[in-house]
Amino acid sequence: MSRRKPGTTIEKPRSRALEPEVLPKDPSPRPSPRRGEGADAPDAWVEKLAWLMDRSIPIGRWKIGLDGIIGLVPGLGDLVGAVISGVIVAAAIRAGVPRSAIARMLANVGIEAVVGIVPFLGDLFDMAYKANTKNVEIYREALRGGRDRKKDSLYVAGVVLVFAAIVAIPIVAVILLFGLF
Repeated sequence: MSRRKPGTTIEKPRSRALEPEVLPKDPSPRPSPRRGEGADAPDAWVEKLAWLMDRSIPIGRWKIGLDGIIGLVPGLGDLVGAVISGVIVAAAIRAGVPRSAIARMLANVGIEAVVGIVPFLGDLFDMAYKANTKNVEIYREALRGGRDRKKDSLYVAGVVLVFAAIVAIPIVAVILLFGLF
């Protein structure tokens, strides 16, 4: 261990500058424009993701996407598809899309996920319904201010009522069948 002589100063080690390839080109993050601030279309990656999931594979006159193929994996497939669809919804939320449009987008994802659970027929439905494409269209219209909030809210209410009926009907049938009332 070396000792410092009295009256001498300790030199600070020189800091080396980072090489340019390590630094980001623009260190300041820029948020994407919000509704009413010049944004009139979803980001290109959102459009590309919807295309990949719903329309990227041509089969004759039809186009399917990875969503229908991923959905063929029992159990996990529909969950993975719903999570990827959720990324598009999250992008819409970040862009400031109105809640009624977000609710409609979530309803589309929910419909595709719930019906997709049914073996084979659910996968065919996944390939035909194209929730991601519908959601990007809702996203685009909402950014332009062309969405009818009342229509979106009524659609979501209808979906909720149909799902409630689907759950309630078997319960009522069991109760009536076994005479529990």
